[in-house]
Amino acid sequence: MAVNALGNELAEAGSSWARDDDPELVRDATPFALKTIESLLEQSPRHRGLLLAAASGFTEYSYAFVQCEADYVETRDLAAATAMRARAGKLYRRALEYGLRGLEVGHPGLRESLRRDPDRAVLAMRSKGEVPLLYWTATAWGAAIAVAKEDPELAAGLPATEALVRRALALDEGFGAGALYDFQIAYDGGRPASSGGSVERARADLTSSLALAAGRRAAPLVTFAETVSVASQDRGEFKRLLAEALAVDVERAPEFRLANLVAQRRARWLLARADELFIE
Repeated sequence: MAVNALGNELAEAGSSWARDDDPELVRDATPFALKTIESLLEQSPRHRGLLLAAASGFTEYSYAFVQCEADYVETRDLAAATAMRARAGKLYRRALEYGLRGLEVGHPGLRESLRRDPDRAVLAMRSKGEVPLLYWTATAWGAAIAVAKEDPELAAGLPATEALVRRALALDEGFGAGALYDFQIAYDGGRPASSGGSVERARADLTSSLALAAGRRAAPLVTFAETVSVASQDRGEFKRLLAEALAVDVERAPEFRLANLVAQRRARWLLARADELFIE
């Protein structure tokens, strides 16, 4: 009972971290918090709140403070960047495992069902309360695939990530003020048409995300600029979207403060690399 009570408190603590205005402080503090969550999960392995906290926490930490950092240091130290990306992949896979465990608490056997027939498997989820686990499991899975494209076993899970997000959209389109559409921007815009990608769908995803975000989040603008504008070599659009991202007032929506600071740092880095990213 004590472990579960503490687990409930830790599982709800994410909102206070999301409001923080010091990314470096959060970066330094997160590993201890994540290891504490893992320790509690050893005592209460089916605690859905802790499993969600682990899935989301490892995914966010890996993206903001490992994968992005690898991009930032690559021009100075390629070996370090390569090692950091390998670490990011391991952390994403750890997050994925926690996400799948969380989903299986209410749906035993879901993992195998997702591999056999993902579209049918996700129909077992019928509650808005399952959307956070659907989202973070899909995000961890997609991120793991993105940093380890040479891993065929991971890549085989791509249809499952799409099915998880589609189901989440059906249950709660507004989750995370458009976060589900951010995933779709990268998914639709990051693949060539021959592999099922679509710039038109990615633009529709951006429109939906921005409508739900209502000016509170920078991430969809950065994701589209980096994924679609670069691929289409539209430098004007790239600069415009990143300028809009940098204009987002991080104090307007405190619940997105940390995420906006991370996104805006990436926007500045992308703008500084524009001459490398565009031929003209």
